[in-house]
Amino acid sequence: MTSQQSSLSVLHVPASSRIPATRRRFALLAAVLLSSLLGWTGSDARAATATLAATPPMGWNDWAHYQCDYTAATILANARALVRTGLAARGYDTVTIDDCWMLKTRDSQGNLHPNPRLFPQGMKPVAAAIHALGLKFGIYEDAGSETCGRFAGSGEPQGGGQAHFLADARLFASWGVDYLKLDGCNVYVPKGESQNDAYRAAYRAESRALAQVGRPIVFSESAPAYFQGQPSWYAVLGWVRGYGQLWREGTDMANYHGKTATHERFASVLWNYSYNLPLGRFQTPGNWDDPDFIIGGDTGMTLAESRSQLALWAMMSAPLILSSDIDRLTPAAVRILGNRAVLSVDQDSLGRMATLLRRSAASDVLVKPLHDGGYAVAELNRSVAALPARLTAADLGFRPAACRFDARNLWSGGHQTGVTALRADIASHDTVIWTIRPNAACGTRARIGTITRVLPGPNDDETHPPASRYTRCLAAPGAVRHCTGSAADSWEVMPDGALRSGGKCLAQMGGRAVLTACDSAADQLWRHDLPGRLINSASHQCLTGATHGELSVAACGDDLQSQIWALPDDSGR
Repeated sequence: MTSQQSSLSVLHVPASSRIPATRRRFALLAAVLLSSLLGWTGSDARAATATLAATPPMGWNDWAHYQCDYTAATILANARALVRTGLAARGYDTVTIDDCWMLKTRDSQGNLHPNPRLFPQGMKPVAAAIHALGLKFGIYEDAGSETCGRFAGSGEPQGGGQAHFLADARLFASWGVDYLKLDGCNVYVPKGESQNDAYRAAYRAESRALAQVGRPIVFSESAPAYFQGQPSWYAVLGWVRGYGQLWREGTDMANYHGKTATHERFASVLWNYSYNLPLGRFQTPGNWDDPDFIIGGDTGMTLAESRSQLALWAMMSAPLILSSDIDRLTPAAVRILGNRAVLSVDQDSLGRMATLLRRSAASDVLVKPLHDGGYAVAELNRSVAALPARLTAADLGFRPAACRFDARNLWSGGHQTGVTALRADIASHDTVIWTIRPNAACGTRARIGTITRVLPGPNDDETHPPASRYTRCLAAPGAVRHCTGSAADSWEVMPDGALRSGGKCLAQMGGRAVLTACDSAADQLWRHDLPGRLINSASHQCLTGATHGELSVAACGDDLQSQIWALPDDSGR
């Protein structure tokens, strides 16, 4: 039996399986039409169309495995494989074609055309075949004059001129497109205008165009990825929420290349996880941070690494967009990617990003609240050796000695009741993930974890793993350093805004930030705003930290990297 044949029964879904139609599509269409009729934009439009992606989108995209080396047959083969393996029935229901599908130029009337060599019958029959499988259909375009592959884009020509957002959106709707990924290469920046302004105008134009075509189309924005490492990154992350349902923030996932098929790709997974995790404050149900494709199960990823990627993406409530040759996935890989319990953590309706409880050179510990009052807990082992894990109720933020919880290991399915600690042996590059339900004696979980300062990008410190190269921990008594996983890195955010560590609170003293006895005075209270600044209630100045060294408190700036912080339980704004 071939690996493909054996994978057909992995999830016990017959080949004739189809995803049933739902009434929600009509509600989505009504929301889009209402948005168009009323002329809503920004937060109003976002609220009206939130159900376009009430939970993180799931599906498949060709790019990370095929790049431009695909045809209509490739796309349809993977669509059918999603159904045959049962992955479609698990929620991977949107098949998206990435760059290179179109001709490099438009016709004399300005219309886009699919490349006839790749799509000899055009695009509409492909969409129809995907819909006939019970799946949704996604397409790629670019906010610039040309796509990243130098094919025809939707945006203004260089030097100015007519954009094609509305015409292209109407074309996509006529094909039956359900999902649009809009990249950000070659965006024209008019003289006197900032890059931020030009990108915002382009993505706003696309959002308005989609609202006019009478079809609900999920909008995936790539704008933030073109600002990663720049001061305006956080400003872009602030405005994309008003235009689309998900957005790519940074570097692409490492691609598969046939000539280097054994190339290891897990470092890319860790890097994308590291830059996405501190961005929970931008994410709410209907609006999702997107750390790029799931490459788990593909060449260059071990099964342990595949478990890690799915578990980490689930803990972040991230979109789950597979990008691999689905027919070549092993039965074990299909079981990982189709694990119902892990997928339910990702698709949990609360939509919260996990908190980083603890980070060391070897591991990360994450906790995520769920809609039913329980929690998901995960520990990543990024080291090359096996790691014993032991997490007590106190480690997770529960204080009473009588605290007990029921726990389920989502990979093994093992279930325990009335435990006081989670235990596991974690293989190299693996991630263990549990769900827990605390008993009544546990009380309310404290808002504890790390406070991290996000760096603009990976620096030249190769002695530490990618997560440490991208973040620094705020450590008692008041310094910024590499995260160690010690008690000094642990902070509790109090209901009044105080930041407490080791029984003392962070306070402003002149131009410095120091730990003092907690007294709820204004100089000990901090407000965390959407851009990520910690603003002191007494001085209205911002906590400032160098890459290494002592803290200071200084005048707040716009998007100053030294003033951007990620706090525990900061998702869902």
